[in-house]
Amino acid sequence: MVPRRPPRVGQIGFVYVPPYRIQGVSVAGEQTMVQIPELDVAFDIGMCPRVALASPYVALSHAHMDHVGGLPYYFSQRVFQRMGTGTCVCPEPVAEALRAMMQSWVALEDQRTPHEIVPLRHGEQIQVKNNIFLRAVEVSHTVPALGYALIERRSKLRPEFVDLPQERLREIKQSGQEITRTIEIPLVAYTGDTELCPNLFCESFTKAKVVIAECTFFEPDHKARSKIGKHIHVDDLQQLLEVWEAETVVLVHVSRRTNIGASRDLLARQLGDAASRVVFLMDHGTNRARYEQQQAASEDQ
Repeated sequence: MVPRRPPRVGQIGFVYVPPYRIQGVSVAGEQTMVQIPELDVAFDIGMCPRVALASPYVALSHAHMDHVGGLPYYFSQRVFQRMGTGTCVCPEPVAEALRAMMQSWVALEDQRTPHEIVPLRHGEQIQVKNNIFLRAVEVSHTVPALGYALIERRSKLRPEFVDLPQERLREIKQSGQEITRTIEIPLVAYTGDTELCPNLFCESFTKAKVVIAECTFFEPDHKARSKIGKHIHVDDLQQLLEVWEAETVVLVHVSRRTNIGASRDLLARQLGDAASRVVFLMDHGTNRARYEQQQAASEDQ
């Protein structure tokens, strides 16, 4: 008898929320890597699918193996393929352990892989693109953990100067008076693994265009398990969607035991109209159909 072929694993999930591609693989306990190519950032790196290499920054939410296991390979392949040194942003308490991990590879490979590890605390941020900043948001998990928000900074004319002619604006500016103000626009937010916590209700999440949210447990009798592991249960989503203004909420970290089709139906019953804003990263068939509709609509314009 001919044996079965091995199962297909690691298929890249893909959701297009113009102008952003949200792509990656996320299966609870196995691997999570979610990338936004347009913003140069990959969130977590449990394994390192090829698409992840294009991101010069990895924002590590926490150091569980299914979120960090691919980091050495990411650093190595970035250099091997002459893509530049990769940078890992991480919770401050795990930075030294990550550096020690990379140091251990020196003895194994007899060479040092160039890499950067940047620890962040709650509220701290680094610039990842022109006017785009990656901000750390503390969340609540079983180990030190961060969520993240990608924030765009824009300069806008102060309201009192909006109707003034250019000549008058130049005069005011030359006098030393500030005529502009900086506004911050949350673009994409990522919860990482977390239980429901106050920082998920801050503006970095409530005002983001896209929120990528962990949701591990869907079964009614798994609420206690979600609390023990400090994960989000589907029952928590209603509270979050009442305040998150996101055009699209992308659910990740769903386990293999969860039937995504049944979970879509559950969301429709529990969330009503708000369910239309929620998609599953690993719902390949539904996301493919969505993308084909987007393509057709684009061609008709």
